[in-house]
Amino acid sequence: MRAKIVAGNWKMNNDKKESKQLIKDLKKSIKRLKFKNTRVIVAPTFVNLSSSIKAAKKSRVEVVAQNMHHAKNGAYTGEISADMLKSIGIKTVILGHSERRTYFNETDASLALKVDAVLANELETIFCFGELLEDRKANNHFAVVESQLTNALFHLNASAWSSIVLAYEPVWAIGTGETASAEQAQEMHAFIRGIIAKKYTTEVADAVSILYGGSVKPANAEEIFSKPDVDGGLIGGAALNVNDFTGIIKAI
Repeated sequence: MRAKIVAGNWKMNNDKKESKQLIKDLKKSIKRLKFKNTRVIVAPTFVNLSSSIKAAKKSRVEVVAQNMHHAKNGAYTGEISADMLKSIGIKTVILGHSERRTYFNETDASLALKVDAVLANELETIFCFGELLEDRKANNHFAVVESQLTNALFHLNASAWSSIVLAYEPVWAIGTGETASAEQAQEMHAFIRGIIAKKYTTEVADAVSILYGGSVKPANAEEIFSKPDVDGGLIGGAALNVNDFTGIIKAI
């Protein structure tokens, strides 16, 4: 049975004190919730990973990284390697977020290298992808998503998919207040599962958790999460507020 996941991507927010306090508040807020096959994840900025891991100790909160370089080491000023992340206890890395693609020119090819590095280092990835507004308006959204997955992930062996979580994020619905309807989310998630089944097997496709990322809030989370192919959410702004994030967790 594939896991249900609520992951909070904190992006470039929260200093050390704020990060530790948010995790402390989150631990208290979810302490009495009954979890069944559900993961709660937060992704602080790099400089706060170590202290956040310590703050989350002995709780259900998992701390993950927002990005990773594909090289083992070298002259890559400002970058972070798998060994560095593993040395502080990180086990999961978010890759391919639309903001990384837009602002830092990440491509399917460069992301394929990062995915390979994650897997070679026995880490897990939450792999992000999704279409722009013009793609959706041109009815090209399915082709864009299939291309992103094919180029970055479909070179992998079937066994690699046990270390991959997918996060579909329609770019037009990130930080805009716009949200894909629950039906639109389900339609795309079912399509994604279908192309994985076609490339690999139905068993591989059915085992992959696929998250929706695009302005999820407590008010719409339950409806979105109720769809059969939506296994949770990659949450942005709402993850910075403990009450909102807890409300989304309760919805799963």
